[in-house]
Amino acid sequence: MKRILPLLGVLGIVIVLVYFFFTQKVHAPTIVVDIPTTTSQQTTLSSETTNTPTQVIEVTSPRPNDSIKSPLILTGKARGSWYFEASFPIELRDANNVLIAKAVGQAQGDWMTENMVPFTATITFPAQPQGSHGMITLKNDNPSGEPEKSMMFDVPVTF
Repeated sequence: MKRILPLLGVLGIVIVLVYFFFTQKVHAPTIVVDIPTTTSQQTTLSSETTNTPTQVIEVTSPRPNDSIKSPLILTGKARGSWYFEASFPIELRDANNVLIAKAVGQAQGDWMTENMVPFTATITFPAQPQGSHGMITLKNDNPSGEPEKSMMFDVPVTF
């Protein structure tokens, strides 16, 4: 009996410690990215608004208002939070906002980071009238579906 009481005491302490260990909430650090806001619930970024130290995405090719043709190789870099499963959606629209083509931007490195990660995409689209204008829209992959977490980056182009 004298041996059982100390064992029960140790067992009780172990149970209490295990309980507190598994029930305590871990507070992850909050990362604040300074991006412009709009009146809608979706944030639209442009090549002019993201040229800051806290930029979220940068397109290196094509540059704004470049003349493009199919197939278009799109390159740049984006913060890891822009991706989900190493990819994000891209749309090409004409001057009337008609969808011409869709593509997928693919991370070229470890996307599970808050650092900038290079990406590439190939957009194949039908011929457009020469000199007409369009817009490439890169969207963050937002698996939550929550509009306040959606962001877009627009690059104006000429066909």
